Amino acid sequence: MVDYDVIVAGAGVSGATAAAMAGKLGKRVLLIDRNTAQEPGKKTVWGWVCGDAVAKSHIIYVQKNLGNTFSDQVLGLKVDGVIALSPDLGYKLPFDGEGYSLERPLFGKALFDEAIKNGAEFKGKFSIEGPIIENNVVKGVFGKNEKGEEEKIRGKITIDALGIASLLRRKLPENQYIDKEIDYEDLELTGRFIYKTEEPFDDHKYYDKRNALIHLNQQMAPGGYGWVFPKTDGRVNVGLGVQHRSLEIRNKKFGATDNLKSLIEKYIKWNPIFKKYHLDNSSKNGEGYWSVSVRRQMEGMVYPGYIGAGDSMASANPLSAGGIGPALIGGILAGKAASTAVESSDVSLEGLWDYNVDYVKQYGKSMAGMEVFRIFLQSMNNQDIDYGMKSFITYEEAVEITYGRIPELSLTSKVAKLVRGVGALRTFKDLVWTTQKMKELNGIYANYPNSPKEFPQFKKTVVSMIDGAKARMPSGPV
Repeated sequence: MVDYDVIVAGAGVSGATAAAMAGKLGKRVLLIDRNTAQEPGKKTVWGWVCGDAVAKSHIIYVQKNLGNTFSDQVLGLKVDGVIALSPDLGYKLPFDGEGYSLERPLFGKALFDEAIKNGAEFKGKFSIEGPIIENNVVKGVFGKNEKGEEEKIRGKITIDALGIASLLRRKLPENQYIDKEIDYEDLELTGRFIYKTEEPFDDHKYYDKRNALIHLNQQMAPGGYGWVFPKTDGRVNVGLGVQHRSLEIRNKKFGATDNLKSLIEKYIKWNPIFKKYHLDNSSKNGEGYWSVSVRRQMEGMVYPGYIGAGDSMASANPLSAGGIGPALIGGILAGKAASTAVESSDVSLEGLWDYNVDYVKQYGKSMAGMEVFRIFLQSMNNQDIDYGMKSFITYEEAVEITYGRIPELSLTSKVAKLVRGVGALRTFKDLVWTTQKMKELNGIYANYPNSPKEFPQFKKTVVSMIDGAKARMPSGPV
């Protein structure tokens, strides 16, 4: 007996979006979450731990597909873009263009309400423990309901939107398509606070009410970065992400015992905007800690009877760690793919394969290249980053790179600037190598396999190139 056409596991950004899309297309959808209907997609007891930033283009994409609109209250503060600053604060590098600093709990509820409006049923306070597997096909999920009773729910297709630690992904049968685990070095440990500041402040090196700021600093945030994202009503989303390996190297170098929490405290003391401030714990969302993947999305995101979307497929941007945009895109495409599979009665690997192709075309095509550039950045200390940002990459080239496009570096003029000796020469050579590998990876993903048959060689090539980047440019924050 099949209970539903589509089961969506997890009511976060990707899950609620997928349920809304599949429901709009007329499918019988069950949306499952461990939280209640009042707090859908809440990650932990700390709330909706997130940087809250999303590009305007991703919001438009959702609106075009679902036909819904988001209120100004839900979208929060409109920003012109995201800007990264060098460790010495002397150089700026642009990331995404126009976007929003969302009111994350309200945004999640708006997506959830859209799913319910489109006909999805909801089952809350249900802890999913794994997939139902029959003849190597996912046939639904099992777990414990709010009474603590074991329960099985069967569906024609299951969408996994459980996030980075998904038990559905991790309990799939052994296969060559989806990585069941994520390498610890590809995770950023993150923490963030939402503060209400009490004094006006206008130094754009530390705070900018029109832009989300990222501070690159390998001593303050080894292997990651700090961020100061403006919100409405004088509030600020401030946080830090670090790579565990880089933190270990940094602590050993300086004889320090810092952890994520102590680094965040130091970062806040360093930033002069935080003179008079207090925690905004609205929706019990003021303080939180989480892990974010900074690798490319899984090379493959489908298995018979199963589609993965959002953080469960490591879809956050490897360079910026932004996960809301790719989760929205993944949710829309997963909802469409699940509906097509139900209509054709084909939930095989081949039948679901177009989801992989569509996601790569829509968003994922440049993420492996972005990962190589992330590895490059993590290999440099502050002095190298300062010098490299000022001397090796023009503003226009930086724009190209952060949008996933690979510029033709004006090498002749840059070679003339190599005045700092061996360290600068090594960094420059690594930059040239990195941009070449980014270009190669973009070309490989432009020819993503149209069927599972060609996939093993594709994945082998990609993994080999990423491993080569890690071997050439190991973490070196200090």
